[in-house]
Amino acid sequence: MESLRRAAQRALPSAELQRPSAPALRKPPRCRCPVRVAVLREAMAAAPPPSTPGGSQPPPPPPLQYSVLLQHLVGEQRRPRAWDPNTFGGIPSPPKSKEQKMVERVMESCAFKAALACVGGFVLGGAFGIFTAGIDTNVGFDPKDPYRTPTAKEVLKDMGQRGISYAKNFAIVGAMFSCTECIVESYRGKSDWRNSVISGCITGGAIGFRAGMKAGMIGCGGFAAFSAAIDYYLR
Repeated sequence: MESLRRAAQRALPSAELQRPSAPALRKPPRCRCPVRVAVLREAMAAAPPPSTPGGSQPPPPPPLQYSVLLQHLVGEQRRPRAWDPNTFGGIPSPPKSKEQKMVERVMESCAFKAALACVGGFVLGGAFGIFTAGIDTNVGFDPKDPYRTPTAKEVLKDMGQRGISYAKNFAIVGAMFSCTECIVESYRGKSDWRNSVISGCITGGAIGFRAGMKAGMIGCGGFAAFSAAIDYYLR
């Protein structure tokens, strides 16, 4: 037994020398050759795309046509865009001063609207009166002496009188209609065609009642229909 133990001790150093060292067990380092990397990349780029489970490849997308692009830009398929200033931050507006608020209240009052309609009716009525006098062949003629040729002064005087008469009538009607419409709108709290119809009936009835009940009813209906037609055309 002692001889076997000694033989094993003598054989142990030789076995340790034959055992491979630790660095020899490591994997060889990767080859970082740029030529090899470029070849691998070209092979990957040239490889066909993966096929679908059915075995058929997806069809390529159709080319973009100019006519289709125009349809989406300016054609029937164009979608309108709602530009909201709040999305871009909006334009900051300074707070209104007391003078600006007072001017807005004055301009929105019924008195200001009636005065503005009165002035506009006066100008429009005067122009309409002068126009009708210009196309009338009896302007300036004296009914007592119809064979006498009127002078230019008499013609201009007659045209001015007719223009002033038309201007007054149009101014009164405009002021009455605008003031009545403003009052009706303030009372109802709505802005629709009914305000024009009601104010037209009131204005026409007030003008026609001077000639009697029947004339007042005709004036009410006529002004109401005319106001409804104008409001429908403007809206």
